[in-house]
Order: sequence, then structure tokens, then C-alpha cells
Amino acid sequence: MTHLWVRAEQRDNEERVGLTPDGAARLIDAGMRVTVEESSFRAIPIEGYRDAGCEIAAENSWPGAPADAIVFGLKELPDDGTPLTHRHILFGHAFKGQPAGQVLLKRFKAGGGTLYDLEYLVDETGRRVAAFGYWAGFAGAAVALKCWAAQRRGGIAGPVSTYANSQALRDELSAELAEIGTSRPNALVIGALGRVGTGAADLCAAMDVEVTRWDMQETSHGGPFPEVLDHDIFLNCILARPDTPVFVPAIAKTAPRRLSVIGDIACDPDSVFSPIKVYDRTTTWDEPALRVQDVPVLDVTAIDNLPSMLPVESSQDYARQLLGSLLTLHDLEGGVWGRARATFDDHVRGL
Repeated sequence: MTHLWVRAEQRDNEERVGLTPDGAARLIDAGMRVTVEESSFRAIPIEGYRDAGCEIAAENSWPGAPADAIVFGLKELPDDGTPLTHRHILFGHAFKGQPAGQVLLKRFKAGGGTLYDLEYLVDETGRRVAAFGYWAGFAGAAVALKCWAAQRRGGIAGPVSTYANSQALRDELSAELAEIGTSRPNALVIGALGRVGTGAADLCAAMDVEVTRWDMQETSHGGPFPEVLDHDIFLNCILARPDTPVFVPAIAKTAPRRLSVIGDIACDPDSVFSPIKVYDRTTTWDEPALRVQDVPVLDVTAIDNLPSMLPVESSQDYARQLLGSLLTLHDLEGGVWGRARATFDDHVRGL
């Protein structure tokens, strides 16, 4: 019997989950065993999972899960260096040369475990079967606007937090913008036809922000892209890949520009393929803006778990997308799981 073990998230500001109680009930009806850890932070209460027929385990007890269990979480595992023996489903951020990712892969190799990276669960055409992209774009655009508003007040953006729903976030942001008058910035969204770009553009439109939408057609010439500097806000909504052009070169910091806020929603600053060369680290919920230039001012916001600002809506959306693939976990050699395993094997082979 396939055994899925849903672990509690162990990083700060992470309330999401990749399986809802309704989804768990579907898996159990299909003959799967489902264990869900208790959590001090999860936005969806444990009672729903218990009512769905799940087994309930203690928080953070996954290292002691049965050897045949498939451990499912979203964000990073504790960085304690221990060998990883289980099969894990999570966002590993390990296949683009990231230093922390290489450490993670070595832990899997040492323990004989396997990483099924959620970012690399793809269908036959190479399209991801599930993504948090829309809500990442939505929340990322909101944080970028908060950064812009803080600049207009003469400061830098303060801490961000979770919201009960997207309407609550829109209401708060509307009030912030109203404090500085009727003026609004304009924004350039790259990757506007994708999930992330759609969410970013939708938030901007809701806030009466003029949006320039670019996708592959507008960026296929490979740059340079002086238009980026002619907008108040630049929102990067595409994943870094070997063929990704540079949108914001290092010289942009001191170049003549209107640009004052970069929202790197894709958020992969330590990848050599990053298209934004003016910063080198992620930002945090406590300090969402990184000031990379004082005159003229330029702030970068790059939070790597943006959808958790809207944990209920983003969890429900993602879990709905992923459920069909979870129902095929009995066949780890084929389909999305076989392709994800092949990607993992390719990257650990040379370690």
C-alpha cells in the first residue's frame, strides 16, 4: 500500500500545505494510506484531516516515518546535514547549481533517498502539473507596490505578514496607496502570459497600476532591454534557465532610470542564470526590501515563499492542481514521477 506522509513545515512564515482534507479523503478512497503531522502553523486545521480518515502523527516526526513512506512537504528540510533515507516530495531548489541545493543532493546520495522535486513534476509536454505561480505573482506584485509606497513616504518597506484572504491584502494595500495620494506607478511584467505573470498583472490592475505585459515575443531578441529602466516597477515572473537573457544588468544601479523597485518574484538570485544582476540574496518577511542603490533609489524585493502570504487560497489552489498526480503515486517509475526521478538521478550521478 502506498503511504504518503505529509510533514509539518519547519521554516519561518510557512503556513501552506500541498494536500487538503478533501484531497486526503480522495487518496484514502483510492486505497492509499495517508499520515498527516500535527502543525503549530499550518493554515488548514488538523481536524479536517482527522475527519477525512488520515492517521495523525506528531509534529516534525517524519525522520522516524516507516522506510517505505513517501514524505511530502513544500519547503526546505532542516539544514542539519543528516543523510536523507526516505523518498521526499518538496521544492528542492537543487538543479540549477545552487550551493545549498548541492548540499541537499549530497544528503540524498549519502542516505540513499530520492528527491521528487515539485518544480520538476511535468507532463509529456514539459509543462508543470502544479504550481503556486498565480499567488506568487499576486503577492509579489503587492509587496513591490508596498516598496514603492514606502519610498514615496521617504522610507523603506516594513515587515509583511499573512492574510486571511486576497481581499484583505487588497484592502490593506489600497489604504497604503491612498495615504500617498492619487498617483500610481507603472509596471513592466515579464512572463505576463504565465501563471506568475497573470497573478502579478491582476494585482496591478486591481490597484489601478498601468501594466506593460511582456512575454516571449517581446524578449526573444535577447536584449538589452532599456524599457525596463523606463518603468517605475519591474516584475520578473520567469524562472532562471540557461537561455534566460539579462533584464537588469549590474550597471542599472547607476544608470539614468525611472525604475525604483524590482520585484524578483521568480527569486533565484544565487543561480548563475539569474536575469537580475543588481542583488545576490533573497529578502525576508521582516525585511522585504533590499536597498541596492541610494541615489537614485533602487530597492529589490525577492521573497522565496510569497504564496504563504495567502496560505489558505494558495494551498487550496495548489492542492487541487497536484491531486491528480498524487493519485498516481503507486507508479513511481512512470509519468510525472518517473520524469522527476530521472531528473534527480541525472543531477546526483556526478556528485
